[in-house]
Amino acid sequence: METVSTNRAFGGTQGVYKHASTETGTEMTFSVFVPDHAAGATLPVVWYLSGLTCTHANVTEKGEYRRLCAELGLIFVAPDTSPRGPDLKGNIVADDPDAAYDFGLGAGFYVDAAQQPFAPHYRMWSYVTEELPALVAAHFPADMDRQSIMGHSMGGHGALTIGLTHAGRFRAVSAFAPIVAPGQVPWGRKALTGYLGEDRAAWRQHDAVALIEDGARVPDLLVDQGGADPFLEQQLRPELLDAACTAAGQKLTLRIQPGYDHSYYFISTFMDDHLRWHAERLG
Repeated sequence: METVSTNRAFGGTQGVYKHASTETGTEMTFSVFVPDHAAGATLPVVWYLSGLTCTHANVTEKGEYRRLCAELGLIFVAPDTSPRGPDLKGNIVADDPDAAYDFGLGAGFYVDAAQQPFAPHYRMWSYVTEELPALVAAHFPADMDRQSIMGHSMGGHGALTIGLTHAGRFRAVSAFAPIVAPGQVPWGRKALTGYLGEDRAAWRQHDAVALIEDGARVPDLLVDQGGADPFLEQQLRPELLDAACTAAGQKLTLRIQPGYDHSYYFISTFMDDHLRWHAERLG
């Protein structure tokens, strides 16, 4: 692991790091904020998964989480959203006629691709759930028995599906404007077809609404959604999650925030609420 940069902030250290990933076969960059702590002490870990077109840098620079993470004693980890490299299919330049913001580069959708040519590198599920946690555990004062996960948009989809699948690992799961039912919306249908193929049974493992319908449960969920989000009606569909949770008896706090959009102005406004909610459950 190589240190790219470190900066002091709010009585802690914000670092950016990179390493050669065995899962993606590429170099991967991620950020970690570590509050000051007593020698030998470990701290609970909050994972944050970012959305389409993002890297680790979006939440690191605009998420406004450090002050409260320092106060609450939370390590905050932000991975990238896809493998990157000039020779990878999907990592195409902006003027390429095949370029798309919602598939390929910056749009890994937190799945392990089964379709060629993406399968060798687009393994973001295994990277986020296995490889990166092992790296964090080895290099940071992380209490891996106290983990939680949150995310935004595509990353909200990732947080919900990973949290529901690994319910015993994560003590809290929350999301900002998540894609709750990718199998029923254009963003998700495009990504799941491209990465996983036409088998919709495979899609259900990466669809929060489908997972809940199929019996996955966590103690409770927190979701914030901007009422003025331009993607609300076509791509995000929080009412589908609400209906699935109601039918299944899955506890959900769904808050529609009037006037807020899809941006980090929205996320940073409610970041404190989510961090306090996670901290209560992390102990």
